[in-house]
Amino acid sequence: MNYWLFKSEPSCFSIDDLENVSIEPWDGVRNYQARNYMRDLCKLKDKVLFYHSSCKIPAVVGLAEVVKESYPDHTAFDPNSDHPDLTSDPENPRWFMVDVQFKEKFNRPVSLTEMKNYEELTDMPLLRKGNRLSVFPITVAHFNFVLKLSHQS
Repeated sequence: MNYWLFKSEPSCFSIDDLENVSIEPWDGVRNYQARNYMRDLCKLKDKVLFYHSSCKIPAVVGLAEVVKESYPDHTAFDPNSDHPDLTSDPENPRWFMVDVQFKEKFNRPVSLTEMKNYEELTDMPLLRKGNRLSVFPITVAHFNFVLKLSHQS
């Protein structure tokens, strides 16, 4: 099993949105490295930390699980989508997505500021300067530590 952190701006798609729909395609990723992670490494039942980015308090806000492995991101071919790439060819797609399912919304989000205070997370990719990927792998140790923080009062 793999462990991931998926970022989303809550004004675009939030943990509440995922809870409301239960399962959602993680579409619109237009970074090659993030695409490669989803296309090549995301597998069924992989665990996902759901992170709200570009908001007042960036934080891990819940859990999701991969329920469908990678397949072509059809939004790239749609000129009316929020993130078209009309140079992508349906016969040889450039962009891929996975489906994720809501598992849990944290009662206590774990903020980026808080995570920076723990030595156990210092090598987590999220905390590295310049990391702008919206999808990236994390270790089981990082996953479990953030989960533990989310359940503290």
